Amino acid sequence: MLLGQVKGHVVSSAKVPSLNGKKLLVVEIVSVREHGLVTTGRDMVCVDAVQAGKGELVIVVQGSSARIAPEFAKVPTDAVIVGIVDSLQALGKNLQLQA
Repeated sequence: MLLGQVKGHVVSSAKVPSLNGKKLLVVEIVSVREHGLVTTGRDMVCVDAVQAGKGELVIVVQGSSARIAPEFAKVPTDAVIVGIVDSLQALGKNLQLQA
């Protein structure tokens, strides 16, 4: 699993039928550091399973985990957003995304 921040959305009018009705989001990978969460500059496109919005911290699964997410068994994807993070504790601290 990865942590990421939703940066925006992708519009695709031509796609395989199994992607119809699925929201595609651009997510920047986030890294856990002692001083907080920091963005990495690495972006990926993810299929949204939880109605995430721009700026939200999310949990992303990839590979076989993405394909077994509910309603995604027949969707050609390698990355699915499966959770929206409300709070995060790591390294003995409550961590937040650094501006």
